[in-house]
Amino acid sequence: MRAAGAEPHRLCRSNTSELYWTVAQMVAHHASNGCNLRPGDLLGSGTISGTDATSIGCLLEMTFGGRDAITLSNGEVRRYLEDGDEVILRAHCRRPGAATIGFGECRARIVPATEG
Repeated sequence: MRAAGAEPHRLCRSNTSELYWTVAQMVAHHASNGCNLRPGDLLGSGTISGTDATSIGCLLEMTFGGRDAITLSNGEVRRYLEDGDEVILRAHCRRPGAATIGFGECRARIVPATEG
């Protein structure tokens, strides 16, 4: 898709409102266990999956452990990430009356394992 200049295929759109624990609960858990959490630190929440198929936040869950393939917009299929695939994460927070904030775009490309 990249070589053809095609747009990326969105696999999911999720929302932190679907988290099992609230952000406040996660911060309290870290703080009560002595974590040196500071302003500006990123807090890893784990997978955020919603209630429908378009909001499943994990490729392994989307494909039911690789059993079911996902068809991309160009007709390619995936059960797992493959060499050359690129994953793009984008996130932002929005609240009425406040500025939208985000961390921009995070990209990673899968490269072949080296032999040796």
